[in-house]
Amino acid sequence: MASLNVGNLGEYLREQRRQAQLSLRQLADAAGVSNPYLSQIERGLRKPSADILQQLAKALRISAETLYVQAGILDERDRDEVETRAVILADPSINERQKQVLLQIYESFRKENALDAPAVPAGPDTPDAPDTPDTPDTPDTHDKPADEMPSKTD
Repeated sequence: MASLNVGNLGEYLREQRRQAQLSLRQLADAAGVSNPYLSQIERGLRKPSADILQQLAKALRISAETLYVQAGILDERDRDEVETRAVILADPSINERQKQVLLQIYESFRKENALDAPAVPAGPDTPDAPDTPDTPDTPDTHDKPADEMPSKTD
């Protein structure tokens, strides 16, 4: 059988399984897949569906999105968010409720920052206010104290 170019996914799954201290048979049972099928996935011979990946993620207690990225189902640009979620979900020092609360807070911050973000990302040389060199000659009052600013009656 030829490899379907999912070796990275298989290697990743095997590493996650070993970190969880599960045998191939234990993970297969927990995920509801056959032992030979899981072995083929780990060796890169089979490409599992998103549903199977979700079952495996649940059994491994990791983010399904992480497996989707590894399998090429989820776009790479979402990887930072996915990795953050995966780290939270994989942390054995916090309980499930705490993980869910952290994820909710994380998501609310991401949404808030997306609303506050400018339409065009600002570079390091981009000022806060746009330069308008083509405007008519107007006194530059940005750096002058209030008592030195021209009055409207001038």
